[in-house]
Amino acid sequence: MTDLISVVVVVIYCLAMIGVGVWASRRISTTADYLIAGRSLGFWMFTLLMFGSVCSGMSLLGVPGLGYRMGWPTIWEQVFVPLCIGFCIIFFGVKLYKVAKRENYMTVQDYLAKRFQSPRALPFLSALAGIVVSVIYLAGQLTAISIVLVWLFGMPYWQALLIGGFVVTVYTVIGGLWAISVTTLVQSLMIVIGVLIMAPIVINAAGGFTVINEAMNAVGPHMVSPWMESGPVFTPIYLVSFFFLLTIGLACAPHVINNMIVVKDIRYFKWAPVVGFLIYLVIMVLLKYTGFAGIPLVAKGLVTLPDAANAQDYIFLAGVESAMPNIFIWAIFGVIVLAAVMSTTDRLMLTIGSMFSWDIYKNILKPGASDREVLRVSQVAVLVSAIITIILVINPPEILAFLIWMGIGVMLSAFAVPLLAGLYWRRATKEGAIAAMFCGLAFAGIFGYYTKYVEPLPMHWSMYSFIVAIIAMIVVSLLTRPVSEEVLDATLTGPYVRTPK
Repeated sequence: MTDLISVVVVVIYCLAMIGVGVWASRRISTTADYLIAGRSLGFWMFTLLMFGSVCSGMSLLGVPGLGYRMGWPTIWEQVFVPLCIGFCIIFFGVKLYKVAKRENYMTVQDYLAKRFQSPRALPFLSALAGIVVSVIYLAGQLTAISIVLVWLFGMPYWQALLIGGFVVTVYTVIGGLWAISVTTLVQSLMIVIGVLIMAPIVINAAGGFTVINEAMNAVGPHMVSPWMESGPVFTPIYLVSFFFLLTIGLACAPHVINNMIVVKDIRYFKWAPVVGFLIYLVIMVLLKYTGFAGIPLVAKGLVTLPDAANAQDYIFLAGVESAMPNIFIWAIFGVIVLAAVMSTTDRLMLTIGSMFSWDIYKNILKPGASDREVLRVSQVAVLVSAIITIILVINPPEILAFLIWMGIGVMLSAFAVPLLAGLYWRRATKEGAIAAMFCGLAFAGIFGYYTKYVEPLPMHWSMYSFIVAIIAMIVVSLLTRPVSEEVLDATLTGPYVRTPK
């Protein structure tokens, strides 16, 4: 739907985001300013940064698309994902914040190096794995940006990919976390207000809740069931693994967990989990229902999806266009969807830059590098990661949700066990952490390949590699020398959340 108003509105938005990056660059004088915003984010900026880090292209495009394709059994996704915000803050954030502030850590890898007394091997493996999974996850976000621009302007997919990638990369490279925090604050508010207004309009255009459920039931009884009775996904046993994937796996995501060390005051952790959970839950349930609403809208001929492999991911866009044909309103909506996608994309890019520049370049390759040099390396790493990811997604995935889940699955397999064991099990050792991370990554590849090319497993493939990582951590840790009590006390390791008095 190409028109001058849409072009003008989207261009103004993109220029505004770049302008924020330029403004933020004036506040950057050190690597700490660039990577963690000087550890000075207030309550709402932190809470909405968490919301924006989790609310991705999967949320505004993949969530409705999955609902349109598979119906009510997918609603569990909208419960498990917002839980990850609370899980991350409570079980990771409380301890990590205290240690990171005291020791002046820049990334979570700094904590792992101290906790497991592994200044090189574990941080390198962790950072390398983090970069790989972040690129996978980033691929999904850039795909989502392209979908929006294709629908708005009717341009070829590759052109949309280049334009969207360029805008996000520019303001992230020059503005760092300061730019991301400010843009995410704006973007998150746009998402919340936009969905609260537009989702009910789309649902009403489809005929309301009763009509939507009747249309879903006409497709098949599985569409209105709480889970699938059979099949490769969304069966009861699959949903168990889905909880671990989306609640714990996403909480371990580098671009999410690293937010724990940028907040100004630990007291924000009291209400941020509740506020973040409620905001995300309401918005995502509404988005899911707009996907359901797409079923009667398509059946009535009010909406026509494009002839594309990932056609269902366009359902929210098409539904809004049908229900709200006003050109100016449609252009504003397009900007809101772009905001949702960019709110995760920029954080992922910066996370990749920080892991390479700080965890690999500064801590391993060139320990004597100056602060300014590390800052420049981080900016170059952000740029390079964007270029590589754009090349990888020239051909878009069939179902956006599945690509996002793949990235989260690798995060659960690689990071969950070392992080949880490091924080809560005093017997966990360096060798156990390395074994858990390596086995988690290796078996993620094995089980993922088996599920894709041999036959589907009863649970999400990441659950099996997660279990292998747990076994590797326990067995290897018990066979190796424990970490000193002094280090365990300094890193707040033990079966508690709050520090014992």
